[in-house]
Amino acid sequence: MLTLRKSEDRGGGNHGWLDTKHTFSFADYHDPEHMSFRSLRVINEDKILPGAGFAKHSHRDMEIVSYVLEGALEHSDSMGTGSVILPGDVQCMSAGTGVAHSEYNHSKSQGARFLQIWIVPAQRGGPPGYEQKNFENARHNRLCLVASRDGRDGSVTVAADMRLWATVLEEDIEVTHVPGEFKYGWIQVANGSVSVNGQRLDAGDGAAVTNEDALTIRALSAAEVLVFDLA
Repeated sequence: MLTLRKSEDRGGGNHGWLDTKHTFSFADYHDPEHMSFRSLRVINEDKILPGAGFAKHSHRDMEIVSYVLEGALEHSDSMGTGSVILPGDVQCMSAGTGVAHSEYNHSKSQGARFLQIWIVPAQRGGPPGYEQKNFENARHNRLCLVASRDGRDGSVTVAADMRLWATVLEEDIEVTHVPGEFKYGWIQVANGSVSVNGQRLDAGDGAAVTNEDALTIRALSAAEVLVFDLA
């Protein structure tokens, strides 16, 4: 079963330097019907003006994945990590017992857009950690595993019982996903339009997946899609 979460039904708002959309309850947006789905706690689509960003702030006991769609995101944290995250990169920061970080638009002239994803870890109190890898070519017209509990197939490691797949599809290309032992999932369309098991999803739309043996994703236009397997 697929339960759609339409783009226009998301929360969020425009704060000047930040235009954000929240799939689940976050900050000042509270919707008891959309608090999370399984271990998936946050999917925020953030658009940041040039040179602006999130000043240093703290997290703990959360797996935070950043997936850049446009522009570049500059990251710095209390573990001493500094990096620039580009489209095709997947960054995972394990907050664990506590970490402080900042995120800024790396460009002074171009806007940035990215998905901020929070996943509840399997256990609290783990060690903080950071990992970033590029999957730009591997996700073209195929589902590429970009994050997993065990870091299999070159994916980044997330301390939660889940898998995250990404794909960038040309129009009319079709891919099929078999979630295996995972009985739940989430699909998030970042760009374009797709059909998932016959249901149309457009940019910004998401869908909760329950007890589907397979997902057939066909691009109705050029599209970019994330697929989560969730315990």
